[in-house]
Amino acid sequence: MRISDPKAIRALAHPLRLDLLELLTAAGPATAAHCGRVLEVSQASCSFHLRQLAKYGFVEDAGPGRDRRERAWQVPGPRREMRIAVDDSSDVGPALERIVVEREAQAILDHVGRRDAGSVNWRQKAGVMVTAVALLSADEAAELREQWKALLAPYVARTEKDSADRLPGQRHVRYFMAATPLPAFESGDSGHESEH
Repeated sequence: MRISDPKAIRALAHPLRLDLLELLTAAGPATAAHCGRVLEVSQASCSFHLRQLAKYGFVEDAGPGRDRRERAWQVPGPRREMRIAVDDSSDVGPALERIVVEREAQAILDHVGRRDAGSVNWRQKAGVMVTAVALLSADEAAELREQWKALLAPYVARTEKDSADRLPGQRHVRYFMAATPLPAFESGDSGHESEH
């Protein structure tokens, strides 16, 4: 999904709205009341933010409930990737980027801080993170991102197909990739150190 409308981007730039999108993506259709219980916020707050997300097509009504309070919401169609496209003069895109990065960093810190048996088992088998420094051009970095997305795509598609078909031991795992170019460091002088 490519998003270029600044109002739609601004609608996403709220931590609870991102939490709601993630919950509906992972768990499927849910009411505002259910979302509130899971996310530990009020039903009224969830209802308001779900309506704001619906206004821009990020979520939709999942079908009739007995009344408006029992309306279930869902993420429409496959949601593999959202591409935010704003011009460089806008402050909307960077605000959303900051919220996403802060949210992902907090999720990583929360996982690292957990010490229950399930978290330890996952940490031992799958690790928490991979870091590396690679010498790349912007085009090569874009190619690497596309390869990473292609590697992840079948697993994401399986998740979107039906979370009810989960096998024992499977759980939703969030992946976050960030390519952050380092400052331009000056290289050394061929290995000779000055004597001072």
